[in-house]
Amino acid sequence: MPQLNPNPWFSIMLLSWLTFSLMIQPKLLSFTHTNSPTNKTPTTTETSPWPWPWT
Repeated sequence: MPQLNPNPWFSIMLLSWLTFSLMIQPKLLSFTHTNSPTNKTPTTTETSPWPWPWT
């Protein structure tokens, strides 16, 4: 069964991971995001008790 022979498939996998790690990944990481996250101060809202009719 040729699919159990790791010799050609290991080299293909290794070559594809090296291509991704050395060429594609730095190009993808160099993009800047359009909506960068910012620190926002939390807003507090004033709550009032619920007017229950039976109390």
